[in-house]
Amino acid sequence: MTNDASGFSQLNEEEQLFRMRHSAAHILAEAMLEKFPDAKYAIGPPVDDGFYYDFELPRSLTPDDLVELQKRMTQSVRANLPIHGEQIDKDAAREIFSDQPYKLELIDEIEDSTVGHFSHGEFEDLCRGGHTETTGQVGAFKLDRIAGAYWRGDENNTMLQRVYGLLFSTEEELAEYEELREQARLNDHRRLGRELDLFSTQEDYGPGLIYWHPKGARLRVEIEDTWKQAHDEGGYDLVFTPHIGRSTLWETSGHLDFFTEGMFSAMDVDGDDYYLKPMNCPFHIQIFKNDLRSYRELPMRLAELGTVYRYERSGVLHGMLRVRGFTQDDAHIICTPEQLDSEVDGVVRFVLDLLGLFNFENISATLSTRPEKAVGDSSQWDRAERALREAIERADLAYDVEDGGGAFYGPKIDFHLTDALGRRWQCSTVQFDFNLPERFDMSYVGDDGEPHRPFMVHRALFGSIERFVGILIEHYGGAFPMWLAPVQVAIIPIADRHLEHANRIGTELKAQGIRFNVDAAKERMGNKIRRAQLQKIPYMLVVGDREAEADAAAVRTRTGDDLGEIPVRELVDKFLAEIQSRS
Repeated sequence: MTNDASGFSQLNEEEQLFRMRHSAAHILAEAMLEKFPDAKYAIGPPVDDGFYYDFELPRSLTPDDLVELQKRMTQSVRANLPIHGEQIDKDAAREIFSDQPYKLELIDEIEDSTVGHFSHGEFEDLCRGGHTETTGQVGAFKLDRIAGAYWRGDENNTMLQRVYGLLFSTEEELAEYEELREQARLNDHRRLGRELDLFSTQEDYGPGLIYWHPKGARLRVEIEDTWKQAHDEGGYDLVFTPHIGRSTLWETSGHLDFFTEGMFSAMDVDGDDYYLKPMNCPFHIQIFKNDLRSYRELPMRLAELGTVYRYERSGVLHGMLRVRGFTQDDAHIICTPEQLDSEVDGVVRFVLDLLGLFNFENISATLSTRPEKAVGDSSQWDRAERALREAIERADLAYDVEDGGGAFYGPKIDFHLTDALGRRWQCSTVQFDFNLPERFDMSYVGDDGEPHRPFMVHRALFGSIERFVGILIEHYGGAFPMWLAPVQVAIIPIADRHLEHANRIGTELKAQGIRFNVDAAKERMGNKIRRAQLQKIPYMLVVGDREAEADAAAVRTRTGDDLGEIPVRELVDKFLAEIQSRS
């Protein structure tokens, strides 16, 4: 018998935590079998914040059951039972788990002649290993919630009950995580989107499709205008392309061969099938190929805010973060080999500069290199990978390398940003493509008068507008900086007689492009201030007799600060300076 947990204290912190969570999953299964001796247990892996285990049970679990299960787990932990592991032959395993159909199915699928068997006390499990030495080493844990989960994730299989647990090395770390998770719940973009009236989804008329409300649309316009200005200054040409394409386009691109399950069929037109576009790249290639191109015209940088449509299963749709229709901030750079390094450098700088405008400063990267099966010449791959790696290093970015993790058609960089709650998001991508230039026979005339195949780089900075806005809502908790806020100023007249002064202030703000509303409701001033704060409007201007006489306003912020009485002319200058600085 062997125990793969030997030397637990010498392992690094990450590996220790993995093993703690794995062992806790076994302890949970032990507790469940004690409570329900006829329970069928399936799988129980560690996850990023703890562990879970799936069960088929005689009845539905309740929150009270979690309390009891946690008590049983605590008893096992206090007993500090040794955890033993060994490899046993499959027949012996079938005998041990003869009344456990999910374990038997797993045993039958294992190709080796032996399987992993782990036990503590009287509990036994089928497992590859990765455990603590004893049950007493699992750290601080808490059973968290109950969910449904189909066996193997297949909707045709049995629905199991999944019990999730949180686990960290110490009680302090567990408490800190729960506090951050509660803040994330308060910042949930779906809740804030509803409360701030930014967007909605209409499940009855198309799940996974975003309806942008007026305030959400204003937020989107500010983001897109910033994007357009940056691209104009960066030497990109903006283009617009159709939402549908004839099947022959998608046959040439290869999408009908490799991506059909993710595409929506639009309609039959004159005997031809037309599909909603899942990507913009084939259209940009057609713009490039519309004329004979010279090396003097390169690099060509084509950018588009292009809406695409991809099928996602209903179970994975999630507000703005996982949708079926979204607008990619797409660009394709078509260049000569000599231009490659400077173009990749330019994209990396562009990513950092643009994300910096939204207060994302902690950015890292992952370089994904050539997989085993790939198209394109190996020298092209080497050159592209070198250009990506050197651009990351020149930008002084921390990065990981995922060897063999690139797409079959080219290497890439994925950029990861960290939000205000310390969560990591992947947004920007720089992706080489050696496939589409060949499929569409792209070429340019070089200085030797001969045709040459260009390099092509796919590039997205936000990823998609919908997902990026969802991330922004959670990053700012809905309290957007003034330049982004859909409503920047709330003007609050104390009484009806002060409406004239309130509207006069509004006229001055409007003339400078400052977004405002006048709250003319017949309510107490305190209610109006509270309403503006709940809407997370950056500034409130309260006006009464004294302010009207002085052509001023009493200024409050959404955080509750009272800035006192400020002349209107000074206020306009203050607001403009804050907006222009994007602070």
